[in-house]
Order: sequence, then structure tokens, then C-alpha cells
Amino acid sequence: MTRLSPETKTATGIVPVERSERPIDPGVTIGHVHLKTADIDRVYHFYVEILGFDVIFRMPQALFLSAGGYHHHLGFNTWESKGGNPPPPGTTGLYHVAIRYPTRAALGDALRRLVAANWPLDGVNDHGTHEALYLSDPDGNGLEFAWDRPEDQWPRDSEGHIDFGKNRRLDIEGLLKEGLEPD
Repeated sequence: MTRLSPETKTATGIVPVERSERPIDPGVTIGHVHLKTADIDRVYHFYVEILGFDVIFRMPQALFLSAGGYHHHLGFNTWESKGGNPPPPGTTGLYHVAIRYPTRAALGDALRRLVAANWPLDGVNDHGTHEALYLSDPDGNGLEFAWDRPEDQWPRDSEGHIDFGKNRRLDIEGLLKEGLEPD
């Protein structure tokens, strides 16, 4: 890894703390996440009936979901996990999957859906770059629901590095009201 000067920025204007000697193509993105589940019907209820994802393909042991017509954002299967238990605390594995909403209003809608379903939150945070809700899915997989602020509003230090150091209080009441018509 190489240390970078403030003049070395990414396409978003962020100065990485370190950059690989052979950087990955900047156009690379995360296409989908495929998770093991104990129960296809249980994840269907959560992701389709509560959150509103579309079913792209379903079979008895697998389910593929999308938002907006992508071939699939989320895949679930019971091939090795039917009836299984989540990994116990203190083990390695997935920390969380971040589902990015396009607007604050869309994140507010997700929060209202969770409240209506009586689904518990594990936490909330305003990271400066994005606002986030933290929860677990029916199999205990960590989820982060978030919307990104415009890049020109991301907090940066004097050298152009992202400044995650300040915890900001998430305006949960404002988020619940976001996107609703005023009375």
C-alpha cells in the first residue's frame, strides 16, 4: 500500500488513506449478495411482503429478489442451511449487508414499513456521508438500510479524507415523516 498526498483523489474527490500498488478498476461495484437461509418462506415474508422487493425467480430451495428490474440484488437458498441456526456471536462471517435507498424519502418509507411490521431496529446513525438504520433479518443476518447524501456534502478532513469520526444523532422523527404529504 502507498500513502497518498491530498492531490491524489478518487473520481468522487475522496482521498484514500492508502491505495493499492495495483488499484482495482474504479468502475467495479457490488452486484448482488447471496445468503444461506433456514426458511425460504420466512425470508419471502420479510423481504417481499414487508420491504417490497420483487421476486425474479423462485424455486422450493431458492429465492432471487430485485429492486427495479436488476437480475437479482439478493439471493437466498436452503441448499446447505434448511432449518439451520444463525452463527453464534463471536464467530467470523458477514457483519451486515447494506441496502442503499436512492433518497431520504425512500429510506423513510423503509422505516415506516419496519414500524408497521413491528420489526425491531438494532441501532440508527447519521454517519455524515449517509444515514443508516441497523437491524437483523429473520436469519439473524445484519442489515444496514441507508441513503447517501450528495458527495459534495460528505464530511472531509483538511486533507480530503472521509471524516467518520463524529457520531451524529439521526433525526429519526424527521426520517419517519420524510416523503409524507404534509397535513
